Amino acid sequence: EMVGRVYVSHDITALKELEAELRKLNVQLEDRVRDRTRELAEAYESMLEGLALALELRDKETEGHSRRVTENAIKLAQKMGIAGSALEDIRSGAILHDIGKISIPDEILHKPGKLTLDERAVVEKHPETAFKLLSRIPFLSQAIEIPYCHHEKWDGTGYPRKLAGEDIPLSARIFAVADVWDALSYDRPYNKAWTREQIIEYFNEQTGKHFDPAITKIFLSMVEKGEI
Repeated sequence: EMVGRVYVSHDITALKELEAELRKLNVQLEDRVRDRTRELAEAYESMLEGLALALELRDKETEGHSRRVTENAIKLAQKMGIAGSALEDIRSGAILHDIGKISIPDEILHKPGKLTLDERAVVEKHPETAFKLLSRIPFLSQAIEIPYCHHEKWDGTGYPRKLAGEDIPLSARIFAVADVWDALSYDRPYNKAWTREQIIEYFNEQTGKHFDPAITKIFLSMVEKGEI
């Protein structure tokens, strides 16, 4: 038998006000994080460009090399389907690829003639110098593959670790192709620029020796189409 009812009501005004304040706070935090991330990215970009410029000021003979080789490495990587953070790592690594050369004395770095064996040994230490300089910077943990490994060769005869084949990081294999193409295309203290035909012939000869065959094929196809 029904004898009555009990009604209970709750005032949720304060709860709704709190939820609104939390939503507002979250938006403000997201805006602050976005602004801070942009500031850090700009600072990071400025640092990379500053380091690259410092190297070019020291080595006038290679002025513009970092910019050109970075552009070509990115074009090649994009053609291979690389995007996002992996592409950014290639860009950063390409900009810093010769950072280890700060350890090479000027008389060796600018020597117009052939290097002696001892001088060559000094030059071949620059990837290890790059590793020591960059390995403690967390946001360069992947980009460091290029400065450290871009002188390795597909057949294992490169330096500093004599890596071979796919043991060489993909980014370094991509960069090596772009780097050698640019190095042979412009005058250096120890070498005059080659003709385009000579460089293509050299690349065909070094496929499977110095260069990854699959990457070289893609690159030369881009050269043929005028994309490089």
